[in-house]
Amino acid sequence: MVKRTQLLSSLAAAAVLLAAAAGALSGGPGGAAEAATNGTLAATAGCGKAPTLASGTRTIASGGQNRSYILRIPDGYDRNRPYRLIFGFHWLNGSANNVASAGYYGLLPLSNNSTIFVAPQGIDNGWANTNGRDLTLFDDISRQVENDLCVDTTQRFALGWSYGGAMSYAVACARPTVVRAVTVLSGANLSGCNGGTQPVAYFGIHGIYDSVLNISMGRSLRDTFVRNNGCTAQSPREPSRGSLTHVTTTYAGCRAGYPVQWAAFDGDHTPSPVDGSPSPNDSRTWTSAEIWRFFSQFESTTPPTTTPPTTTPPTTTPPTTTPPTTPPPAGGPCAATYRSVNTWPGGFQGEVTVANTGTATLNGWTVRLTLAGGQAISSLWSGVNTGTTGTVAVRNAPYNGTLGPNASTTFGFTATGDGATAPSNLTCTSP
Repeated sequence: MVKRTQLLSSLAAAAVLLAAAAGALSGGPGGAAEAATNGTLAATAGCGKAPTLASGTRTIASGGQNRSYILRIPDGYDRNRPYRLIFGFHWLNGSANNVASAGYYGLLPLSNNSTIFVAPQGIDNGWANTNGRDLTLFDDISRQVENDLCVDTTQRFALGWSYGGAMSYAVACARPTVVRAVTVLSGANLSGCNGGTQPVAYFGIHGIYDSVLNISMGRSLRDTFVRNNGCTAQSPREPSRGSLTHVTTTYAGCRAGYPVQWAAFDGDHTPSPVDGSPSPNDSRTWTSAEIWRFFSQFESTTPPTTTPPTTTPPTTTPPTTTPPTTPPPAGGPCAATYRSVNTWPGGFQGEVTVANTGTATLNGWTVRLTLAGGQAISSLWSGVNTGTTGTVAVRNAPYNGTLGPNASTTFGFTATGDGATAPSNLTCTSP
């Protein structure tokens, strides 16, 4: 999440253009010199090798610094099968762990073990990309992963929300022959755009009344690739305020293989809008399925052994009715702690850590907290909330409800009102 006031100007000024241009791009990560869109299966050096990398947090030397990322390797990994590779960039003051725990923006459960996922960690929890350091990190992680694992270099993708969207846009600008497509959720040009003249398949998603990064900023990023991809210029239809809907437009006239898609929704600055509801919800948002469909249309000439789903296949049906407001029965011990992440005039961002303080595994949790007068939740991620003012209940999302002993997870939210007063009466229960 990016502050509306001083951060917009300072972050944009801090994001500089990467000095290494064509020479640095010619080889590409992992030494694959072939363009990502040449339609030829390009297997990496890791194909056929017994992998040494494993899922989990990895450290890597990059640009003279020790950086880190979280790697997720598909279950039943086959070293002779080239896999799709997706980078998920976190938001400002978010983390790689936030992206991983949220299922890489909801794509992990849709991937059907067809995809290797990477969640890099930004310096100071952001993507200023000073002197191109974050593009260098992208290159270095790609090289490390592709030298050890089997990746189809025609199937590299990136996505992110807010500052993570800005970084995905920077990757599209500077690495057009490396990434096949990107998705930018509620982004702006904050991480720079070195190059930005070659085509990349592009999907932009933005709220019509985004109070942090105005939708005009997202339209500007989109229009870069409308031009680069040779699409017919147009002003896509967008939903009206209060409609609680979204409108997705696929541009006409684009070069074959380089589509541009734009989805505007009736909402604020969130990665998980829900049609028909003013409350964002990670498990019910339409964005994950649309992003997955956009990425999975670029199939390799060697298709995976199992067909990726084309619709959302949740393992459990999301609730369609309001969860009960009465407290669940007391269960295993868990604890909830709150921290303020950001404040700005008229709003703030908070984060709650849920920890298993017992010796047995928790299977589900519910946190209750009381917001001060005048405070109201506007968006919430990595949890499912009941209520937005007063006493609010937040239960786990489908992907972060199971916590082993001493394990923890987080959920975050943005709210209107004065952030100087922290939520009170935090409790955590597990059935």
